[in-house]
Amino acid sequence: MATIAVYSLKGGVGKTTLTVNLAWASAIRSSRRTLLWDLDPQAAATFLLGGDEAGRHQAQAIFSKDVAAAKLLRATAIDRLALLPADTSLRQLDHLFHALDKKKRLRKLLDELAQDFDRILLDCPPGLTETSEQVMRAADLIVVPVVPSPLSQRAFAEVAAHLAQRGARVPLMPVHAMVDRRRKLHAEALARQPDWPVIPMASVIESVAVRRAPVGAFAPRSAATRAFAELWQAIERSLAQGVR
Repeated sequence: MATIAVYSLKGGVGKTTLTVNLAWASAIRSSRRTLLWDLDPQAAATFLLGGDEAGRHQAQAIFSKDVAAAKLLRATAIDRLALLPADTSLRQLDHLFHALDKKKRLRKLLDELAQDFDRILLDCPPGLTETSEQVMRAADLIVVPVVPSPLSQRAFAEVAAHLAQRGARVPLMPVHAMVDRRRKLHAEALARQPDWPVIPMASVIESVAVRRAPVGAFAPRSAATRAFAELWQAIERSLAQGVR
């Protein structure tokens, strides 16, 4: 089992849309037993995958170990893709991690799921928090969407510097997100980092929130679907090359 975190210090960079589409690629294109674990209290990934109906237990109960993670698992409409949903209880997750003082709680919870899944994708909340520290200890790869703008690029640099300062060994995979090649600023950013994968700005990607489905499910031949597939292939290659 490998854990891929989709994380950004900055919000509004297409993180959740990216996570949902990568989870689809994992389950459908790679035929992996896949779990999307929504760690963001906004629960956008949960909404997109149809898992927003209130459950018996709150999402935070997994971390306090009041309930096993397996009991909160939900099936989705996508073959081989399961969901651990988020809810507003995760707003207190940073405080819980601090109170527990268990630096590897998330890692141990992921280990408990390892026999049931080949790939686990974490949709992470933005910011440098106790939750993000848990993610950085637990993930095998961190995918960072970066909009071609100075603020987004600065946020990525801060994440890279933070990991380096901590001596963390988890690899980062930056991804140009929400790209409009007609814009000079975007074209210049792509020219500076030509090796980064690119996810375009496209109306079909914006439709994910309306259709509540990954692009590949309703526009399988679109350029956007190809872009997500190519990114997923790059992730699989990275994992195959010995990521932890």
